[in-house]
Amino acid sequence: MRMTSADRVRTAVAALLHATGESQTDLAAALGVSQAQVSRRQSGSTAWSLDDCDAVAGHFGIDVLDLLAGPTRASEALPDARRRGADRRTGTDASAGAGTGAGAGTGAAGQPAVPALAAAAAAPAAAPEEAAR
Repeated sequence: MRMTSADRVRTAVAALLHATGESQTDLAAALGVSQAQVSRRQSGSTAWSLDDCDAVAGHFGIDVLDLLAGPTRASEALPDARRRGADRRTGTDASAGAGTGAGAGTGAAGQPAVPALAAAAAAPAAAPEEAAR
């Protein structure tokens, strides 16, 4: 089954929230809307508008086309400094080696709650010269 544009945006926003460790409340504050409005957009009862998509992409520091392309591309485009555990001063991962606690995104039996999103969120973006190969 093919994913709709609305599904791609919702899953991309979810992946970005996971990768950064932000909550819907954090995103709502950055966008100047209520958490309930973000929740309605994420549940699909209200659509993310193009203006919303521009604001979300700007908040996460990615191009809106990366957001619209879906969770994998959005996660790959996320700047390293915005990733969960990144030391904001140096852009390095301050939690290297961590990954089994309750905040690590694990579900039953210690398995990743959403394996594809967890892998995409953890994967560093390829360097431009690598992407050109």
